[in-house]
Amino acid sequence: MTAHVIVLGNEKGGTGKSTAAMHIIAGLLDHGLNVGSLDLDLRQGTLSRYIENRSKSDRLLKSPDHVRIIEDNGHFQDAFDRLKEAEDVVVIDTPGHHTDLGVLAHSLADTLITPLNDSFIDLDVLARVDGEKMKIQSPSHYAETVWKQRQQKMLNQKGAHIDWIVMRNRLSHLDARNKRDMEILLDEMSKRLGCRIVPGFGERVIYRELFLKGLTMMDLSGAELSMSHLAARQEVRTLIEAMNLSCLDK
Repeated sequence: MTAHVIVLGNEKGGTGKSTAAMHIIAGLLDHGLNVGSLDLDLRQGTLSRYIENRSKSDRLLKSPDHVRIIEDNGHFQDAFDRLKEAEDVVVIDTPGHHTDLGVLAHSLADTLITPLNDSFIDLDVLARVDGEKMKIQSPSHYAETVWKQRQQKMLNQKGAHIDWIVMRNRLSHLDARNKRDMEILLDEMSKRLGCRIVPGFGERVIYRELFLKGLTMMDLSGAELSMSHLAARQEVRTLIEAMNLSCLDK
């Protein structure tokens, strides 16, 4: 049995892909799964730096079998094939802009997770919105890329499906008009684009602070955990549960 492939994708930077990827990896490792990871951001490599920081920790931390792709020279396919045969899950972090490698990774996904900040600017990457009527007008460039890769996978793998999850990220805990308008538009978008909308991570400083230590919410325990931290840990668990991964039932 080959690995389940999870791709973190969004052709906009700053949406929290790498943070989400690292927390998903840690959560799956916490479930006892063997996890491989690939970082396709040739320039920034945030996930790779996160894992490097993790390797320097004085704690006993589980880490994935990680590969950083530093050149678009065919190394990706070899690394992907090896990890897919060896691991239970492969998590791929893609760059925040259009690249051929990123598009290829999307076509290989079993689960595609698109973190989306609760902002109309970020929503514009997925769908054009009529600001007067507050209605979805049409898919945007990234949604069209996803649609093409879903069609390609169905053709190449005899009806194989990409489960597309749009993860609402950096959610405010206040009930604001912007938040309610986003909920309405995202519900309409999910029906038109065939994606699922799930809650992601709240706007919490702790997610940013843990990066330099290579830690995730899953690594904290005891006195380190405040009520806010416990809520953040539950956000990670809720996201993993929403993926409906069969390998979690092992």
